[in-house]
Amino acid sequence: MQQNRRSFLRNLGLAAAATLPAADLWAGTLGQKPFFEISLAEWSLHRALRSKKIDNLDFPALAKKEFGISVVEYVNQFFKDKAEDSAYLKDLLQRCKDNGVKNHLIMIDGEGEIGNKDAAKRKQAVENHYKWVEAAKFLGCKTIRVNAAGEGSADEVKKSATDGLHSLSEFAAKTGINVIVENHGGYSSNGQWLSEVIKGVGLKNCGTLPDFGNFCIKRKAGSYHECEDEYDRYKGTQELLPYAKGISAKTFDFDAKGNCVETDYDRMMGIVKKSGFKGIIGIEYEGDTLGEYEGIKKTKQLLERYASQA
Repeated sequence: MQQNRRSFLRNLGLAAAATLPAADLWAGTLGQKPFFEISLAEWSLHRALRSKKIDNLDFPALAKKEFGISVVEYVNQFFKDKAEDSAYLKDLLQRCKDNGVKNHLIMIDGEGEIGNKDAAKRKQAVENHYKWVEAAKFLGCKTIRVNAAGEGSADEVKKSATDGLHSLSEFAAKTGINVIVENHGGYSSNGQWLSEVIKGVGLKNCGTLPDFGNFCIKRKAGSYHECEDEYDRYKGTQELLPYAKGISAKTFDFDAKGNCVETDYDRMMGIVKKSGFKGIIGIEYEGDTLGEYEGIKKTKQLLERYASQA
């Protein structure tokens, strides 16, 4: 009789679960919230954007309607001349509001080397980022992502990048904006080096954006995908997590079970969870086997497995 009662209760629970929305199912037990929020990085759609199939202004509605994602991360390359265009920014912001989309960050490239050894050039690069700090503030973002790039030895670039980031972060702090650095090639893909830079800056609004797939310090000549000198991605992520104000979940390829081929997500998400990180993890699909839309959906399904794991 006791066994029958247990079976009845178990079956009752399964029946109740079947009536839950999908979001509640992957969130785990009833009322339990995921330990992170999923966002969509615009770079996942870089082919469609570059071919003009879609436009930057389309991005918020597309994220929500096509992928069911309510948080977005922009790439400045796709609206490079619009940082100070108030009419454009108002239009973009209205589209976000119309679709219930929250702006998280803007990824900044092409504005000069914040780690340049030349003080004048470094100062100019820092000032080039000011307009993006202000655009981020207008759009309701919390953060801009920058690069700690520069020429010279590891110690020379570390010193210059620390100085440049400190200056930019001081400016950004006045508007409540965070300045975060991604492991994005060169010295920055060395987790220990980048963590030492951020520690050297010593400001609360300066942090990191660990990218699971960007630990290639030096690529093979003539190849984008082949790496000559690669830092351990699990070690690097662990080193960057204490300063993380976001995470980039990079994917390229998937196996038949939907697992990421190049990164062990069981291991990586275990590291993230153990670190105590609670924030936004952005989908950044960069593969060419699947189409961009399918790759984004596969990455979202993968992340949803871990959203509520203890």
